[in-house]
Amino acid sequence: MQTTIKGLKHWSLTLLGSAGLALTPLASAVADEEIRYSGYYENATFVRDSVGLSKFRNTMQLNAERKIGEFGLFSNVSWNAVLRGSYDGVYDLNKNEYGRNAGGPVMIENIGGGNSVPHGSGLALPNSFDEANNPNEGMIVLGEQLHDTDGGVAFGVPVRPCDVDSRGCINGYLDKDTNDLRYGEFNDRLDFIRELYVDFDYGLDNGHILSTRLGKQQVVWGRTDLFRVLDVINPVDFSRNNIYDELQDIRIPMWILKTDYRMGPGEIFDDLNLSFVWNFDRFRPHDIGQCGSPNNILDAACFFRGMNNLWENGGTVANFAGGVFATDFGPGQIGIRKAHMPAWSLSNGQFGLKLEGVYGDIGFSLNALTYRSQLPSLRGGIPGQNGFTGETAVWPSLIAFDIHFPRVNLIGGSLDYYAQGIDTVFRMEVAHTDGEEFANTLQSRLYSESDVTRFVVGADKNIFLPFLNSKRAFLFSGQLFGQKIHEHQLEDRPLGKAGMPDWEENFIGTLLIKGWWMNDRLSPQILAAHDFKAEASAIAPSIEWLVSDNLKIVGGANIKVGRGAREFDDCRSCNPWDPFTAGAPGHAEGQTLGLGGYEPLGRFRAGPIGMAQKEDELQLTVRYSF
Repeated sequence: MQTTIKGLKHWSLTLLGSAGLALTPLASAVADEEIRYSGYYENATFVRDSVGLSKFRNTMQLNAERKIGEFGLFSNVSWNAVLRGSYDGVYDLNKNEYGRNAGGPVMIENIGGGNSVPHGSGLALPNSFDEANNPNEGMIVLGEQLHDTDGGVAFGVPVRPCDVDSRGCINGYLDKDTNDLRYGEFNDRLDFIRELYVDFDYGLDNGHILSTRLGKQQVVWGRTDLFRVLDVINPVDFSRNNIYDELQDIRIPMWILKTDYRMGPGEIFDDLNLSFVWNFDRFRPHDIGQCGSPNNILDAACFFRGMNNLWENGGTVANFAGGVFATDFGPGQIGIRKAHMPAWSLSNGQFGLKLEGVYGDIGFSLNALTYRSQLPSLRGGIPGQNGFTGETAVWPSLIAFDIHFPRVNLIGGSLDYYAQGIDTVFRMEVAHTDGEEFANTLQSRLYSESDVTRFVVGADKNIFLPFLNSKRAFLFSGQLFGQKIHEHQLEDRPLGKAGMPDWEENFIGTLLIKGWWMNDRLSPQILAAHDFKAEASAIAPSIEWLVSDNLKIVGGANIKVGRGAREFDDCRSCNPWDPFTAGAPGHAEGQTLGLGGYEPLGRFRAGPIGMAQKEDELQLTVRYSF
């Protein structure tokens, strides 16, 4: 009862804060009929297999807009504001899984010495760690929710919020405290402002129009859903619901200038526009979740937090020495040292151009963008301490990294075509990038760069199924996503495959089937996605019921089937500290033998669906709009 009251108190404070933030536009709305406002309150309650409550998110959103019309030299002037505040009570109501009481003492697998040993009791290197700085409490074993260690690498990972336990919290990147987790929008980036922009047009003498939007906004470049190909301008908040929420709800709005040069119809094209985008906001990566939160895509945040803890404090790593003995490493020997967050400057901005038009039944675009990767890259080659000699140097293939966000250049295009004869809309996108970086155990810095080509083809068609509904057609929407890494490296080594864990080529298919009954007030649907190389699928059935014009209830599930993490070279056999870490006579310094396990690189073979195999959920969402 005490926990419940505390959760209600936090939610009440959030509601009051949201109302205060919205006070000005709402007060203006009362006095000025030209201002339109709307909003909603929503509760999303999810229950996950084996952990219980995984979400109790309460959200209030307020929208306000006003069309001003003519203003000096400009026409069609208007402004728009969207404010959103939320409180996720899971951190109070299920704190043993996700809050200040999460985790506990851990046992680390030690197949060479029996079965397992407590954290802090492995084979100690000459330069080991002090358990007082990294106690055996408030932790889980990396990957334990998905797989056993099974002879591979693992270590203890702190899972409590960073104000409760600061171990492994990477400064400026993955360092959320309890309130950051509870109140996702209330932070130093002012995320409670979902949108705040002004639109205005300027007419040119030739009849063309410059149409500009300036402010905090989402810029939608793509024509497809779920997985992004061209739609990469705004980062995405995967911490809300992994990959499964609508992009409109999980894009992170940025301060952007977008100007469209609208040429209208001409002799060849029915419509033609040239768009310029300048994202002048401070760099923002994807929110991949934080270890200890319910949604942690690819379980990557747990790997990062555990690795930073190893670097800062040292720790026990399963089955490391000789590939079989749990080993105690000291601080500054292996792990993640820090994250290099790109500083703000005009030259460090992100710029894009898009030519978009219509020719008959074909819509098309040609896109070009230079931006920072919103996913992190781990770059080795940093100075680390030799665990045997104590010498600090750059050791080849040492498992020690800094996090970087490299600059990426993208070119691509899209098409959509309405085939009247079969009443079907076809969509296609393709994008080619250079500058992306991938883990690679064949390189001395354990990463390499590659060009990447991604594409998606999709089709939407309404089909009558009279045995189910003779009055209303069902929507069938299918998409196939593909990716090819051009400079892919993969080799067979004596103990297994080594190189890039990401698949050289991979495909993900999605299918949506949606129907309507009761004058479109009852709408069941099923959404399925299948990762072909990972051999993993997600199936999400749901039913949406519009109880009234204001009240909507959505009940559903998210079920995963297939394989989880795969085994891949983990660089235990990379021999950075020759001869102490040599695995066999003649084993060259910095050269891997390919000994592998599930962690850490198997996650890239499993993908976001495979790494969520133990996250089946029942979901209920209630929204009241006003």
